[in-house]
Amino acid sequence: MEKQNKLIAFEGAAIRKTIHNGEWYFSVVDIIEVLTDSPIPRNYWSIVKKREPQLHTICMQLKMQSKDGKFYKTDCANTEGVLRIVMSVPSPKAEPLKLWLAQVGRERIEEAENPEIAFERAREIYKAKGYPDDWIGYREKSILIRKELTDEWKQRGITENKEYSILTAEISKATFGVTPSEHAQLKGLEKQNLRDHMTNLELIFSALGEELTRTEAIKSDAQGFTENREAAMKGGMIAGEARERVEARTGQKVLSNENFLNLNADETKALPKNEEE
Repeated sequence: MEKQNKLIAFEGAAIRKTIHNGEWYFSVVDIIEVLTDSPIPRNYWSIVKKREPQLHTICMQLKMQSKDGKFYKTDCANTEGVLRIVMSVPSPKAEPLKLWLAQVGRERIEEAENPEIAFERAREIYKAKGYPDDWIGYREKSILIRKELTDEWKQRGITENKEYSILTAEISKATFGVTPSEHAQLKGLEKQNLRDHMTNLELIFSALGEELTRTEAIKSDAQGFTENREAAMKGGMIAGEARERVEARTGQKVLSNENFLNLNADETKALPKNEEE
């Protein structure tokens, strides 16, 4: 289901966007108008599509509200599609973004050759946003454990994104009692990365569930989706039992509605205290 259309600021202009199938889609015509200052951006976009017919494949038509207040179908693209379209627009305003894309591409190649660079850049980004050092340490560890688990799944026949999502949801349900989407809803998140808004304890138990799942998969030599799903439930269950023991000893819930939504790069703000559910 599509959520209510929203507006985002882009170079001082308003670009319509909407969530479709859990992903943000942006009005291509609005982006063309910002980048080109064309008096008739729709015509400009038609010319671009005729010049590069392959752009049709990265767009889909979604209903968006027009200036007259009515809803019309308009070409929309997700973030990846928008960046591809920007590369096809010969406009001075697009040049900074093209240079940024080139820089990102270079950095990804460097990270592929030396994974340690990726961790250092991630640490710098989190520090710039104001995340506490101890949290960054837990987050880095969780990234590493997640990567080891997905690599293990890949070797054991898990190939589809849907299967990765289902297995991850099984671990979360057994560990925390909620799916990742329910966890994100508890924290008031929309499209944000859930793990970037977990508390230290949530990161610890999330990583524990995934590491135990990997251990179970290796121990049982799980092959294919069904067997790896059983390993995921077992690994999450053990982590869930550990969580319950910690909660019993401390008298506090591990699952939390705390988040980093108010964090900024200028000031490290403490997370709010736990609220009773």
